[in-house]
Amino acid sequence: MTKLISISLIQKMKNNNFILILILIFLNSCSSIPKNTSNSCSIFDERYFWYKHSKKVEKKWGTPIYIQLAIIKMESDFDWLAKPPREKIFKVVPFKRPSSSFGYSQAVKGTWEQYKDETGNKLATRARFKDSVDFIGWYTNKTETILRISKKDAFKQYIAYHEGWGNFKYYKKNKKVIRLAKKVEKQSNIYKKQLIKCKNSLNKNKYVIF
Repeated sequence: MTKLISISLIQKMKNNNFILILILIFLNSCSSIPKNTSNSCSIFDERYFWYKHSKKVEKKWGTPIYIQLAIIKMESDFDWLAKPPREKIFKVVPFKRPSSSFGYSQAVKGTWEQYKDETGNKLATRARFKDSVDFIGWYTNKTETILRISKKDAFKQYIAYHEGWGNFKYYKKNKKVIRLAKKVEKQSNIYKKQLIKCKNSLNKNKYVIF
């Protein structure tokens, strides 16, 4: 009888350990930053579901996958917990953060709440890639409606994303944002060329655990 109980206990412990390992693998696959964030094919090879989410956004909002990725690359470099660095008093003492930007898209709280209200995606979180790319699709779509900027125009779309719709008209006086927008445009073109090479492979059905 004692032997049977011991075997049962060992089996239960093994099952619990197996479940724990699966949970850890799942969390790691969701939160870790891709090894090569400059290569769209490499990103989606590691995170196949990200491709599915990005492709869905492209179909839903009309925002090209390469534009979605380029914005995230610039904003957070695919760090799900990214925040603006704290300001410093006398260049030494840590102070408050300059904005409430957070997550993949670096969306601020106010705009994120507007996105949730307008789309009905009440459970959306800025730390989830699926919601972040949908936010970018929503935002770029509104930019096209408000400012008449094509969703394929990486340069001007990023300026509107960074500065906001109201401040877009002043961007020519802002050398910093122009420099950042040029980087986004360049990176989007790189992603676009890479995706052409691996698109067929990505569109094939894949069987994945997570």
